[in-house]
Amino acid sequence: MEDIAPTHNAGLVEKVAHYLREHIVMDHFQPGQRLPERTLAVELQVSRTPLREALKILATEGLVVISPNRGAVVADVSAADMKEKAYVLSVLEQSAAQLACVRASDEDIAELQALHYEMKASFLRRDRQNYFRLNQDIHNRIVALSGNTTLIDIHANLSRQLYRVRYLSNQKNDKWAKAMEEHEAIMAALEARDAARVGDELRNHLGKTWIKYANGEPVSGEAS
Repeated sequence: MEDIAPTHNAGLVEKVAHYLREHIVMDHFQPGQRLPERTLAVELQVSRTPLREALKILATEGLVVISPNRGAVVADVSAADMKEKAYVLSVLEQSAAQLACVRASDEDIAELQALHYEMKASFLRRDRQNYFRLNQDIHNRIVALSGNTTLIDIHANLSRQLYRVRYLSNQKNDKWAKAMEEHEAIMAALEARDAARVGDELRNHLGKTWIKYANGEPVSGEAS
């Protein structure tokens, strides 16, 4: 196991949280699985104090449930809960995109377009991992360009809770080309500063990801 301990304790807690978060997202730790403190502390070469603090962070993000009897367990979110969270996320990103059209500078839009081109290159190379990373960067950047701190904070919290599903959706996606076309339309609307159109394009794009979840089916829709 790679030694993840940095010099400062605050950094250590965040690094442990990041490690556990990524493993939950990538399904290395699955819903309902216990996360035994003693075993993880040995594997990560850290004491149990920063590990417990890291687990508390994941609990606030909805990725872990901590109970007196079982300790920390990977959260198992129902399809109904996922549908509700996804709906709110789509509304937030729709609003953020509309605000970004008004508030973003030409340089901001150009930077976003550069990220889009990088993502498209990953799509053409069939590099799903890098595509997903850049995809999430683009969505988060659009939200950041809204300039609305409350919206940004709520979006960040929901995104962490839905990150696992979006990652798995990206891995299983059988309509990848369509998702790429939708991103092209989003960028075109942003460049045109068409707030209504970019909001609709983004809301439509996000909504398709969750169709099967709304019906209680496994994720296999478009990557978002």
